[in-house]
Amino acid sequence: MIFEKQTDLEREKNAIEYFVNMFKGSYKKLDQFDIDFKIFDENKKHIAYAEVKGRNCDMSNAYPLPISLEKVAKLIAKRMNPVIIWACSDGIIYGKVYELKGEVKRSEEHTSELQS
Repeated sequence: MIFEKQTDLEREKNAIEYFVNMFKGSYKKLDQFDIDFKIFDENKKHIAYAEVKGRNCDMSNAYPLPISLEKVAKLIAKRMNPVIIWACSDGIIYGKVYELKGEVKRSEEHTSELQS
């Protein structure tokens, strides 16, 4: 099931454009059931894959930065420089998957289902 609204897609597009403009790169949107983007350098060489996650807050209030394990696994399976970009209302936060540290938590919605 696809949950992205038009505003989510616009935020995603703004975030990826901001990201690739930092190194004069470009991007290609992938299938809606795949991760979000294929990333290219300024010479059009494929260099990475990226997943963009929307955050309805400023960067200063964005932490902790959520990402589903399924998306992380899909990024890693691509085997080429996986990057996660969190799109906040006032900028982006990004990181290479292999350099990120975090913790796994069960989401609240799944917790209530399991307790039923």
